[in-house]
Amino acid sequence: MTERHKDRPWLMRTYAGHSTAEASNELYRRNLAKGQTGLSVAFDLPTQTGYDSDHVLARGEVGRVGVPVAHLGDMRRLFQDIPLEQMNTSMTINATAMWLLALYQVVAEEQGADLTKLQGTTQNDIVKEYLSRGTHVFPPGPSLRLTTDMIAYTVSHLPKWNPINICSYHLQEAGATPVQEIAYAMSTAIAVLDAVRDSGQVPQERMGDVVGRISFFVNAGVRFVEEMCKMRAFGRIWDRVTRERYGIENPKHRRFRYGVQVNSLGLTEAQPENNVQRIVLEMLAVTLSKDARARAVQLPAWNEALGLPRPWDQQWSLRIQQVLAHESDLLEYEDLFEGSKVVEAKVDELVEAAFAEIERIQEMGGAMAAVESGYLKSQLVASHAERRARIESGEEKIIGVNAFEGTEPNPLTADLDTAIQTVDPAVEARVIASLHNWRDTRYQPPFNHPRPCKALEKLKEAARGTGNLMEATLECARAGATTGEWAGALREVFGEFRAPTGVSSAPVAVTAEEGSALSQVRRKVELTAKEMEVGKLRFLVGKPGLDGHSNGAEQIAVRARDAGFEVVYQGIRLTPEQIVDAALAEDVHAVGLSILSGSHAQLVPDVLERLRVAGATDIPVIAGGIIPNGDAEDLRAAGVAAVFTPKDFDITGIIGRIVDEIRYANKLDPLEVPA
Repeated sequence: MTERHKDRPWLMRTYAGHSTAEASNELYRRNLAKGQTGLSVAFDLPTQTGYDSDHVLARGEVGRVGVPVAHLGDMRRLFQDIPLEQMNTSMTINATAMWLLALYQVVAEEQGADLTKLQGTTQNDIVKEYLSRGTHVFPPGPSLRLTTDMIAYTVSHLPKWNPINICSYHLQEAGATPVQEIAYAMSTAIAVLDAVRDSGQVPQERMGDVVGRISFFVNAGVRFVEEMCKMRAFGRIWDRVTRERYGIENPKHRRFRYGVQVNSLGLTEAQPENNVQRIVLEMLAVTLSKDARARAVQLPAWNEALGLPRPWDQQWSLRIQQVLAHESDLLEYEDLFEGSKVVEAKVDELVEAAFAEIERIQEMGGAMAAVESGYLKSQLVASHAERRARIESGEEKIIGVNAFEGTEPNPLTADLDTAIQTVDPAVEARVIASLHNWRDTRYQPPFNHPRPCKALEKLKEAARGTGNLMEATLECARAGATTGEWAGALREVFGEFRAPTGVSSAPVAVTAEEGSALSQVRRKVELTAKEMEVGKLRFLVGKPGLDGHSNGAEQIAVRARDAGFEVVYQGIRLTPEQIVDAALAEDVHAVGLSILSGSHAQLVPDVLERLRVAGATDIPVIAGGIIPNGDAEDLRAAGVAAVFTPKDFDITGIIGRIVDEIRYANKLDPLEVPA
């Protein structure tokens, strides 16, 4: 038998980071020893949104969904004993991408690395932050400038670095159809490349180098045939756009380069063992087809819907990749789908529909204009509402959730407290103490940093002008400035941005025909308002802290609106104080708090206490999010009226429960509305 040529496997990563730089460094070195071939750094929400760990909005969020990196000392510790010149590092960071890259570069310089050999990616796609992930800081114009400056800088100074990966991943999590996912990601890429071309920082003959370093970060769902066709369509569209719009002749530069994290949205809290086969199917969508194969793959863990995965859970996901790459014969063959009529027809259909939507967005003035008008956000909220409605009706089946719910006792989750990793609450205090120590001693030996105020003033001066901001940012990093100081300086010049919520313009997703579940809830809402002698029941949906995953909150807000509530929803990133002030000012009848980052244990009781002090104990508080059972019990004991988690997929039923809690809080008799 002749020896077959075997392709090189994709980069294998695990998205990881938590608690502290020390703990994350230890985790990275263990993962690399297990055969992981690249690093994927998760930063905590304060780092992603440009706050230091002691900022009021950072409370409860420090080290929870990633590692806190406040200054050069943290970055040094994060990569201690990891030679950056030999590493391929992906950093999931967007609004503060320039700052984190500057810290990474300075650490590499201190290690004696050749900067031209540094390989990796900064995520740096701000459009999807406005639409789905919610870690934006600055308005669209200045945000695009930061991205443009970084791209221009890396092309000249870090030629192997990917300064941006355009993310369609989070768009799918926010409800995007495959066509929307392709069209919105491509529209973002067009906005970025147009900005680089028009900035004058990169000569036309080097635009091929820019295009060749643009990567994408995509999502692969469980409909793996459609997802695989989506990737082929992506490649075809990118080839055409880069050739026709930017005149890129070199086919190597035009190659569609992407990394993938398979779908976490589809992972279920119910029967979580089913998530393993979901993850495998999703991985096949981006590996089976050689011509559309991912450059890097990271898989979530089976228990991600329950909380923070342990090292063993992450190892299981890494082993899934290794079995496919090293035990199967997949990498020995050319593309398996070339010439397939079924695949070609599906790809053609996706390409045509995506180009039509790209054209529509261009007519609006491009991706940035479509963000500011609220068009993109309202489209996603509507798509997500339609998907939720299909799940509730049973049209879209999810095993263990709305089909085949019966199950044997699960040994993996028999002890829920040990089935996930928990972040020690004392970590936050330790991180804050370390930050204060850095601020107090950064000018002294052994660091001897210059005082950062001069560097920060230079940064503000550069931001007020039109020059590239990367050099001024590197100076801040070398001066020992902190994440909050860097972002604070730019906030002074650029201002901040509150993105459109998409709730008010979202169409009705579920009909309220006579006898339907929604019509019954609407009747309960009307009768309760009448009994309480108010025109309409008012419901405040709040997102305390820095958690920007607003999909769940938006779906609750839209359904409550359709059920007859007057809904108050001001978007993400509010303090408990702001939420209570709004509840009192709007005279609401219930408050719903949505948190997915794990900060519920601190922020929800704070809201309850503030309502109590204000004498508003008749306003029931409902909590929703990824909340472990033990925490849910603690919240109910603290006075929360009801707790909902991802397993509670019946949104109409949730709205009905909220009405019941309003009635109970106002001492009204239970209301039975006949079917």
